[in-house]
Amino acid sequence: MLIITRRPGEKVMVGDDVVVEVIEISGSNVRIGITAPRSVPVYREEIWAAVKAENAAAAATDVDRMPRDQSAADDDPT
Repeated sequence: MLIITRRPGEKVMVGDDVVVEVIEISGSNVRIGITAPRSVPVYREEIWAAVKAENAAAAATDVDRMPRDQSAADDDPT
């Protein structure tokens, strides 16, 4: 892990396209701003973990046991 000391208003570059800026430090909280291309997902860690768990659960779902989409069945000519 790279550890860098920064002051409010200072930035850290991650690659060519991602900028992390220290906006404010208040007590034990640090407020940061992140500028990244839309193609780079940015999540708080707890949200990222929840999304990852949800995606893993969806990938493990047996599609044969899922309820059938009735609107798709209505459109099926067979």
